[in-house]
Amino acid sequence: MPAKPPSKPASRSQDKAAAKAAQQERRAAAKQRRAQVLQAFAIQRREDKALLPLMIGVFVVITAVVFGVGFLLDHQWMALPLGVALGVLGALLVFGRRVQRNVFAKAEGQPGAAAWALENLRGGWRVTPAVAGTAQLDAVHRVIGRPGIVLVAEGAPQRLKPLLAQEKKRVSRLVGDTPIYDITVGNGEGQVPLAKLPRHLAKLPRNLTAEQIDGLESKLAILSTRATGIPKGPLPQGAKMRNVQRTVRRR
Repeated sequence: MPAKPPSKPASRSQDKAAAKAAQQERRAAAKQRRAQVLQAFAIQRREDKALLPLMIGVFVVITAVVFGVGFLLDHQWMALPLGVALGVLGALLVFGRRVQRNVFAKAEGQPGAAAWALENLRGGWRVTPAVAGTAQLDAVHRVIGRPGIVLVAEGAPQRLKPLLAQEKKRVSRLVGDTPIYDITVGNGEGQVPLAKLPRHLAKLPRNLTAEQIDGLESKLAILSTRATGIPKGPLPQGAKMRNVQRTVRRR
């Protein structure tokens, strides 16, 4: 005999159970994000004595400005909740920026710092860490995005120059006229500081479409063998800090 279809009451109970489980997962995720923010705040406050005064100052200034505008328009009590909300947002932005700056400061100069920064980029960047490297932990990382192909190098400049040239030659054989940019991370002349690397990439011109990016990624897949001995990132807590920054931005 053919199997009977499930009854509607059973289907409703399953839907309710699934919805309840999803709600519990969201609550657990939200609780974890709050715990991460509080932990990051405690750590940052210990290391950054100016954090709390800055956050309070930004909150007070923004709230006062919005309240003052409302007072001039004779709607000060309606403007007060808006001012408080914007003040809290401004304080959280200050917190997020200072946490980010602190993380980059700790990472700077460590082997794999550029790879860590690239893998934490926001947007549609396709990152392949350590496509070329040396035994001294110099490395070249490949990034594919709207500008084209970006080769990001970190390590000793005298060893990076031939390493970059060799990788650029390998890539150019496959990609034809696609723009190829090269960046050396560091604080010397002509280099890009680690903390400014995401902003520098974001300022590059947009030359490719999403479809072209997919095609490039497929072409370059054969060059994706990573150099051995190259660390993926300098900070075990880097991923945690990224989650904190994302949580702050959401609020």
